[in-house]
Amino acid sequence: MKKHLLSIVFAGVLLVGCNSTKTTGGKKTNDLATLNPIQTTLDLTKVVDDKVPVTINPGRFTVETVTYRLPRVVQGTYSVSDFGKYVDDFKAIDYKGNALQVVKTDTNTWTISNAVTLDKITYNVNDTFDMETSGGGIGKEVPFSPAGTNIESTNYVLNLHGFIGYFDSLKTAQYNLDVTAPKTMLKTSALQEKGTKMNDDGVSMTSTYFAPRYFDITDNPMFYGALDVEEFKVGDIKIVLSVYSPNNVHSAEKIKAVMQKMMLAQKAYLGAVNTTPRYDIYLYLSEGKAESPKGFGALEHHTSTVVVLPEAMPDEALAESMIDVVSHEFFHIVTPLSVHSEDVHYFDYNQPTFSKHLWMYEGVTEYFATLFQVNQDLVSEDEFYTKVMGKIKSASAMDDAMSFTEMSENILEEPYAPQYVNVYSKGALIGMCMDIILREESNGNRGILSLMKELSLKYGKNKPFEDNNLIAEITAITYPSVGTFLNTHVVGGTPINYNDFFAKAGLALSEGKVETNYIQNDGVLIFAPDMSTMSLPFSDAVKNNSFWAENGVLPGDVIKTVDGKELTMATAQAILTEVFMWKPGRDVDVRIDRKGKEVIVKTKLTQSYTTGSSLAIDPNATAKQNALRESWLRG
Repeated sequence: MKKHLLSIVFAGVLLVGCNSTKTTGGKKTNDLATLNPIQTTLDLTKVVDDKVPVTINPGRFTVETVTYRLPRVVQGTYSVSDFGKYVDDFKAIDYKGNALQVVKTDTNTWTISNAVTLDKITYNVNDTFDMETSGGGIGKEVPFSPAGTNIESTNYVLNLHGFIGYFDSLKTAQYNLDVTAPKTMLKTSALQEKGTKMNDDGVSMTSTYFAPRYFDITDNPMFYGALDVEEFKVGDIKIVLSVYSPNNVHSAEKIKAVMQKMMLAQKAYLGAVNTTPRYDIYLYLSEGKAESPKGFGALEHHTSTVVVLPEAMPDEALAESMIDVVSHEFFHIVTPLSVHSEDVHYFDYNQPTFSKHLWMYEGVTEYFATLFQVNQDLVSEDEFYTKVMGKIKSASAMDDAMSFTEMSENILEEPYAPQYVNVYSKGALIGMCMDIILREESNGNRGILSLMKELSLKYGKNKPFEDNNLIAEITAITYPSVGTFLNTHVVGGTPINYNDFFAKAGLALSEGKVETNYIQNDGVLIFAPDMSTMSLPFSDAVKNNSFWAENGVLPGDVIKTVDGKELTMATAQAILTEVFMWKPGRDVDVRIDRKGKEVIVKTKLTQSYTTGSSLAIDPNATAKQNALRESWLRG
């Protein structure tokens, strides 16, 4: 999962987060599977009050009591979603059409009595997008938007874990899924489609999909609706890009050009890694209304990703964000697809246990998504160094003395849960430091990508590693210095001195003028939200943001309008998203309230600067240091 910077920024601005047997076709099966698939139906033509009717026909049980659940947690989210909250009118029906006794034992669980007579269960599902709060799905109130669901006549985001559950004893059972929709509605899904038929009404069609087990239900989202779809090839992988832009602001054709260039570069960087024949990108562009999704970012699946971003973003800003989030998610085909622990492989959707190694799943993935851009000449070295410094700055705001493995293993609990975002900062920096160590020890011949390829060859998507043994195994196949680093700074809580690693690569830190944006100083917000007045005054930090300072803005000033749009706590996310994406050369008109007096900033944007640390090549670097840097960035 990649939570986009904007979600993280605005959260701060706005909130200061036992066994059973079953008989089918007269044959008895064990508690692991049913011989015939579980028949499941979603009918998008019978939506009432934004609720999709769902029917589950499991076949015939031979036990008196069965338990059905929707996921409490889904893979890749590291937070509680409680999809059972969105289910209404749950009924269990026997073969005579009578209702059976059902007890809802918790938010996500229903226990059905006299199950030997159970024919089917039915219920209606609400979408999660409509229920998102101003927290943008970042906290525990609702699922993070890319893990959520949407039910609108023009668009259905079918993250199937939000609609379809599982019987405790049948998580490895096969599923047949029928989705009925208007015949004019476009659809995309990587889930295996067995066929489509026209229904007797002449206006709807039913598509039948097959899932080998419940995991594949949760791992293959779908889009239905007014979609814009483009396809392209990256090596032997077919990429399917599906875009929903409610006001047709952005097209799949334009985004395809950006994605194709980026993913070809990713494939060139990865080399022989080729774990899937198809990869889907689902992009939902949020309209910015009260009921629109607000948790911007992406959720990875093994062969797809769901992305939610603001529709109001300019083309250039959207392209930049898509490169940021999709490159991260695509690199997940390395880990956890090819390298993962038993916690991931045998995931419990109700009471999950978590791996100790988020530094690898999310951190190394984020590192790859950052490094490949300089490796493939998509960004300059200076731009890469700026990104690294941004991650150091972000990590410094977190608990730098917290054991990363302890945090990972307890990620749903306090005080660890608020530290999750650090996987994208310190987690990536851990990957960077390991890469530099590996380059140094091998005279530039090995790096963290080659390490991950070695682990992929040993394990792969169907063979998990033992969580407690990973660091020892990495040490055994690399160098003692790698094990020392991991045990000291990842298992242990000793903060990393990044200067030591930069020095190995002939780089040095210096203080001075650095570029920044128009809502932050080198990663620090320049607003001080006042909840008593529900306003967003500038903080003292505005004095060190060159654009605002040069235009006479003072601490305590409150933005009233931006280009004619009123800034309130309700509109802050959409408007400040736009301000965050401002680029030099744009004409802006900002009206400010200064203790009742209007101050106007109407000008052409100039680059804003602040004071901070920058990273550059040390002019006194040795040939050995320069060679290590070259192998690190280009090897």
